[in-house]
Amino acid sequence: MPRSKYEAIYRDLKQKIENNEFASHALLPSEHALVQEYDCSRNTVRRAIAQLVSDGYVQTLQGKGVRNIYRPVDQAAFTIGGIESFKESSARNHKWGVTRVLQFMELTSDEKIERRTGFPAGTQLYYIQRLHYLDGKPLIINHNYFLKDAVPGLTPQIASDSIYEYLEKELHMTIVNSQRVMTVEKITQIDEKYLEMDVNDYNCVAVVSSHTYNSDGIMFEFTQSRHRPDYFRFQDNAVRRAPEPAQARSAG
Repeated sequence: MPRSKYEAIYRDLKQKIENNEFASHALLPSEHALVQEYDCSRNTVRRAIAQLVSDGYVQTLQGKGVRNIYRPVDQAAFTIGGIESFKESSARNHKWGVTRVLQFMELTSDEKIERRTGFPAGTQLYYIQRLHYLDGKPLIINHNYFLKDAVPGLTPQIASDSIYEYLEKELHMTIVNSQRVMTVEKITQIDEKYLEMDVNDYNCVAVVSSHTYNSDGIMFEFTQSRHRPDYFRFQDNAVRRAPEPAQARSAG
């Protein structure tokens, strides 16, 4: 099935759920009605619904349909399971997002950068330091390292809008997966300066470090995101999987 078709349906249903066009815990239109509405196959609708289930937006009920179980959050939430840009996250949370580029430079990876990012020494990189605002509050500092060969034409103007949008729409890159580690670290002078935090109230920040890969298996980005703890929340949908049965011992 065309990937763009099911994704368009998924995004449209997701937006309708977030905009409360479907009441909480109400059933979505039937599969037949969705096939009619979107002029597509049942498999395409099922693929879109499966993605909404994975995101924790809906639950399928045997013999009844698909129930809206979406719960909006009060603070800004970023998804763990998905990969989204700051611009996309701002829109999803119905927040006004602004990005300010603090630094933009080209550099060559050395041993220190290799240990930090995973890019081998000698690799040509873009280093970008960005400050993200939500509804006028400075909440996140991003330290981005991008593989220069993979993102030709990157500029501060693009970095102030959406780098992922540029990669996908202009360079036609397919972003596949991101390996993330979440930690809590002591506040730095840069954190204190730009995040406008009172160290008497908070002496740490939440840190998300990610290595991101494209469809060619190339790690094109390492990012360390440093979040104000009073506005930090990551959202995930955990699924309980049946434990695998223990292997039967062979007789002997």
